[in-house]
Amino acid sequence: MPKILGRFLRKITAMDQVKDLLAITPWWAYVLLVLLIVFLRDIFQKKHTISHNFPIVGHLRYALERIGPELRQYIVANNREELPFNRSQRSWIYASSKKQNNYQGFGTDQDQSAAGYIFINPALFPYYAQPDHPNVKEKDLIPCAKIIGEYNGRRRPFRPRSIVNISAMSFGSLSARAVESLNLGAHEAGSYHNTGEGGFSPYHQKGADIMLQIGTAYFGVRDEEGRFEMKKLLRLTQSYQQIRAIEIKLSQGAKPGKGGVLPASKITKEIAEIRHIPMGKDVVSPSNHTAFTNPGELLDFIEDIASETGLPVGFKSAVGKLELWEELTDLMLERNVGPDFITIDGGEGGTGAAPPAFANHVSLPFVFAFAAVYKIFQKKGLTNRVTFIASGKLGFPSNALMAFAMGADLINVAREAMMSVGCIQAQSCHTNTCPAGVATQNKWLQRGLNVNDKSQRSAQYLKTLRKEILEITHAAGYEHPCQVTMDDVDVGMGDNNYTTTLAQAYKYQKEAVPFNNMLELVECPHLGGIKSPEVHAH
Repeated sequence: MPKILGRFLRKITAMDQVKDLLAITPWWAYVLLVLLIVFLRDIFQKKHTISHNFPIVGHLRYALERIGPELRQYIVANNREELPFNRSQRSWIYASSKKQNNYQGFGTDQDQSAAGYIFINPALFPYYAQPDHPNVKEKDLIPCAKIIGEYNGRRRPFRPRSIVNISAMSFGSLSARAVESLNLGAHEAGSYHNTGEGGFSPYHQKGADIMLQIGTAYFGVRDEEGRFEMKKLLRLTQSYQQIRAIEIKLSQGAKPGKGGVLPASKITKEIAEIRHIPMGKDVVSPSNHTAFTNPGELLDFIEDIASETGLPVGFKSAVGKLELWEELTDLMLERNVGPDFITIDGGEGGTGAAPPAFANHVSLPFVFAFAAVYKIFQKKGLTNRVTFIASGKLGFPSNALMAFAMGADLINVAREAMMSVGCIQAQSCHTNTCPAGVATQNKWLQRGLNVNDKSQRSAQYLKTLRKEILEITHAAGYEHPCQVTMDDVDVGMGDNNYTTTLAQAYKYQKEAVPFNNMLELVECPHLGGIKSPEVHAH
């Protein structure tokens, strides 16, 4: 016992001595000790040349590199320099979504002589809405001029209430709160919400019309082998009446012709149940479909789905080689069948991760892609059989009007919609570390996204964009954007401040879309849009 007591007393004495030593040691000694440890670590490690050759100081290089994007975004770059969206564009989205003043004073600060600059030609006498006109009461109300599925006689044709809608972004790529915010916002604004290829989740069931996307992995409508299963699709569309159209994804602008991988580490139980995939195993989205392999089989697939579900069916694609587009349109004429809509995705698009070579160089930008495809359909007399949906940085009034002038009937917005719910263009969507909680499955980061607040901002952005599109349409002398022609929009050609019309630049005139008046669209029995959220299950 005395021995044990002695050891205990000695320990107490040693601890007191350590405390006394720590008390008399100046703070800078601790700093020097840490720097010495870092110095020794840098000298003896062989992985990083800079920190080995320049111990301690070399770490400043890595720190600056890490915060470089933020420094450029907030301090270095001017209002028009950044890509993919500059500060002025982001500021307009943020202000519009918050009901703040989105005007600017003292004239334009843009280079109007730049190549590709868009000019909308105003009329001498703008369009005047009579007191009983629908837009006197609802200044942002613009239904689609076409009924999707009307030509092919689908059992449940669909006229979107809004010409601006939420583009394909999957739950899994986006957080649950981001998807829910977008869906609630789309519901309030009367827009439809494309699910993306990740499947129809509970967060898509907040009241908005749904465009269900089917990708190459058939998430949500697949069997255990990953093949398409019609019974699951039929059960889904019958259970949820807010599903108004089905989009088959052939490719997307960011990475056409390339599939994706969902790492096992990111697959939660909820994602596994929604996508019908196993837990604990990487899931690969192939680059091609297994249900069809050529234009003829694609048409058969479209008709099978439309026949079973009664819904309009179309497809989404980036654009490159045009031979198969020619074959597709020839078969449409021969068989008198075809897609009810086609979504043209520009190569500048992309909300998810993609290899730089694909994102930067594979597939045409929107204007070239859309013009090439539209001219093929026009040549075959097929433009009014199909509803054309445009996608690719079109979430701004002038860009949207240009797309309508070229022949688009609807606009899908993705990254702009993400910004409306808080995205700050951190460009970390592929790292699961999105600081705004928008493109991450990290629960802590998601928690900062307030659904009630962000859903209101999403709705307000959609409404503001439509309102300004309509105001410019009226300034050009028209009642509806579908009436804007290729001669109503000029584009800058660069040198000598020279401009030319879209018709001259792209060598075609769009086909006139049948349109009588806005009231006729509003009273259409197939009009989608504002409904009670109690439409989740039927």
